[in-house]
Amino acid sequence: MSSAALSAPAFASLSFDEKLDRLAEVAVRVGLGLREGQELVLTAPTDALPLVRRITHHAYRAGALLVTTFFSDDACVLARFAEAPDASFDIAPVWLQDAIATAFRNGAARMAIAGTNPSLLAGQDPNKVARANVAASKASKPAMELITRHAINWTIVAAATPDWAKLVFPGEPVEQAMAKLWEAIFHASRITGDDPVADWQQHGARLKQRVDTLNAKRYHALHFRSKDGSTDLKVGLADQHLWAGGGTTAGNGIYCQPNIPTEECFTTPHKDRIDGVVRASKPLSHQGTLIENIRCRFEGGRIVEATATAGEDVLNKLISTDDGARRLGEVALVPASSPIAASGILYWSTLFDENAASHIALGQAYSTCLIGGEKMTQEELTKLGANESLIHVDWMIGSAQMDVDGLAADGPAEPLMRSGEWV
Repeated sequence: MSSAALSAPAFASLSFDEKLDRLAEVAVRVGLGLREGQELVLTAPTDALPLVRRITHHAYRAGALLVTTFFSDDACVLARFAEAPDASFDIAPVWLQDAIATAFRNGAARMAIAGTNPSLLAGQDPNKVARANVAASKASKPAMELITRHAINWTIVAAATPDWAKLVFPGEPVEQAMAKLWEAIFHASRITGDDPVADWQQHGARLKQRVDTLNAKRYHALHFRSKDGSTDLKVGLADQHLWAGGGTTAGNGIYCQPNIPTEECFTTPHKDRIDGVVRASKPLSHQGTLIENIRCRFEGGRIVEATATAGEDVLNKLISTDDGARRLGEVALVPASSPIAASGILYWSTLFDENAASHIALGQAYSTCLIGGEKMTQEELTKLGANESLIHVDWMIGSAQMDVDGLAADGPAEPLMRSGEWV
């Protein structure tokens, strides 16, 4: 029996501040593995200030040299769309992103706190949203390359915020919705046991065992098929692909957990070997816009048709960002019985929803999901099939109705998942 099961009453008896302190400690010790003498660059919504304060406390306790926090505010973002001149949407603070990239190159760790309103920009001009996203992606590319190559230790955790809570628990008073969302975050983030750090070590070991099995198989491709026929997709895997999951040792030698929570095993698809149709099993919240019921058709690796019942304009502008935006940079397997799926909660947040279902990601590939990839040039990565793009956007395709086969290079299929569960 797990320590989480043994100590549920004890966890319930903790005060909110004590629970928040646990999450902050796990974020620093497990998520970052923060090393003494490191700087920490932290980004967060203003509503997450109480968690930011606890994280900062634990970072300095762990030996952080300096913690620098950049806050975002939903009201200020909306003010830009309401009042800013048109030219505003084609620029981003390159000077700031260059400074952050410099901090990473000099050894700083990176932590992001998720929690902004998932539907913040739903009523805004899709053209302005797309232009602002492209400008931001271009400006942040130097920093993001260090993250996608896992050159540094980094992690993402979540904080409940009022607008997000109201979306997850509609019709409830905001105070009650906030309390429910915080409890869901605490449980999904595995901090309810007697020793959350030890629980995370055990969870990571289980994910590594699954990853080792997948790496030993050396599949040529994966075949996703839903029982209703809406998904029939073959995803070729990149030459020399590597599966990953749970924690990873960054290029600076520090072991970290990039996502809290995490339930996935993921790898790099071959950008030119994706064929078939796929329908999203959950909505996607992207940069403040909700995109629902995505359906895409791939030919030779590229999306040739994309539709959605809501947010279709944003979807089509997203995949028009660059050529790589129409191709896949990640494929991930998650059992339908994962704790996040079992909760029955639709979080409207990729950080959580991607850990409730198998998923794919449009755009940039992770070079660390190729043998020796972290030391390769982009040209070398491209030759092996790794995709390059300004974006990396995950969306969920798995469910209890999904079957997945692993395909060998010579054709035989081997059952990997049936009805969303590992065989």
